[in-house]
Amino acid sequence: MTAHTHLITVPQLQTLQASDAPLLVVDCSFDLADPAKADAMFAEQHIAGAVQANLDRDLSTHSAEDAVNGGRHPLPKRELLAHTLRALGLDNAMQVVVYDRNGANYCGRLWWMLKWAGHDAVAVLDGGLQAWVAAGGATQSGPAPTHRAGNFELGAPLRRLVLIDEVIDQLGRPTQTVIDARGAPRYRGDTEPLDPVAGHIPGALNRPFSDNLGADGHFKPAAQLKQEFDALLAGHDAGGVVHHCGSGVSAVPNVLAMELAGYAPAGLYAGSWSEWSRRPGLPMARG
Repeated sequence: MTAHTHLITVPQLQTLQASDAPLLVVDCSFDLADPAKADAMFAEQHIAGAVQANLDRDLSTHSAEDAVNGGRHPLPKRELLAHTLRALGLDNAMQVVVYDRNGANYCGRLWWMLKWAGHDAVAVLDGGLQAWVAAGGATQSGPAPTHRAGNFELGAPLRRLVLIDEVIDQLGRPTQTVIDARGAPRYRGDTEPLDPVAGHIPGALNRPFSDNLGADGHFKPAAQLKQEFDALLAGHDAGGVVHHCGSGVSAVPNVLAMELAGYAPAGLYAGSWSEWSRRPGLPMARG
């Protein structure tokens, strides 16, 4: 069976479930303003058979010695990520489907992390839980179930992690195009609810991650995404794009959208503004 590597539709997921193919469905729903709410959302309703991955507990590390970058949601080292993926029940032969109820903001994080871990067969459920429920997909309530551990082993990274020193080294050069996925008020520096300083990395372009979705909550058609990213880049080198946001999470819908539009995979600066704004002496821009 052909692997799903970017998006998967509700009917496609239902077909996979009916086929008994090796499958892992993961609910990544979260709330930055109320992190404790994630468990309650999962317990209230999730896709039948899904397991839960929590942004704070599972998809970030809060130990400096275990982290590969700084910021509010540091990535764990790949070996620690592999341990987490096995705990979720992942085998290398499985198709993974990730979803949330937040416009693909949080499930994109796991999509990218699996690619970084060398697992290509992972796709975002287009439209999220809302689309699943609207189509009459089976759901369950209750806490995350007990499940078997998987045997996942790391492969070569399939996506590029960009660290802060590389962004600094390439700052202002035509070989690097930084794209900031935060909302326009945060990008401009009008407001900053989460990090110590308001503003953006000098020279960064702004593409709020929510711009990738239509009014129906699904990703826009590939041709429309291509047109919008072409207009955003306007002569900048697409091959040198580095995506970032506040803490390396909401940048991923932009990574995914560019790939849907036909661009080659771009880099992710996972430390993002929350790391940049905490390092003394780095340049910052407003407006």
